[in-house]
Amino acid sequence: MTAPAEDLNDTISRARMATRLRRLREERGLTIQAVAERGGIAISTVSKIERNLMAPTYDRFTRLARGLGVDVTELFVDESARFEPGGVAVARKGDFGYHETENYTYEMLFPQVRGKSMVPMMGTLKPLQQMKFDRMVTHPGEEFLLVLEGRVQVQLEDREDVVLNTGESLYFDSTRGHLYASALNEPARILVVCTQFDLPADPQP
Repeated sequence: MTAPAEDLNDTISRARMATRLRRLREERGLTIQAVAERGGIAISTVSKIERNLMAPTYDRFTRLARGLGVDVTELFVDESARFEPGGVAVARKGDFGYHETENYTYEMLFPQVRGKSMVPMMGTLKPLQQMKFDRMVTHPGEEFLLVLEGRVQVQLEDREDVVLNTGESLYFDSTRGHLYASALNEPARILVVCTQFDLPADPQP
């Protein structure tokens, strides 16, 4: 039996992330424990991602990047150039770094440009009933969400859910726990822009 295309994409993207993570760590002579301590992420989490047993969410791969001492873009592409004052970068349709988790697909825009003040990405969300969460996502900075297609349900820590229709948007403090899901029985498409800040360490579980 042939694996569904979405399962194959998930497997490939996780394997690429695992390979890059291990290569970057070894090139810098770092242990898994060192990456975990520097990034404020559990040792077991780093180990699972590196062994292709877990697909990191946005907050986790930004912590991985800090633990490795690299820009987030270096987890998605092999070569990148720093964004310089006065610089201009153009992304054509289909130009993105792809990463898939069991709940989201991330299309990281401008992955070849490091040192950006913002992290723009597009994504596809599954219906809420098909998603599996173990926690809310939280990370330093601010976040902008625009619904490109469909309807999106945003769960916010200590706040009532917000439902957004196509063309509607939300701007919020990313340190508030949050989750996105399609509010319909079909996928939704979104554009998200996150600001980049230094990440404080979180406690080891």
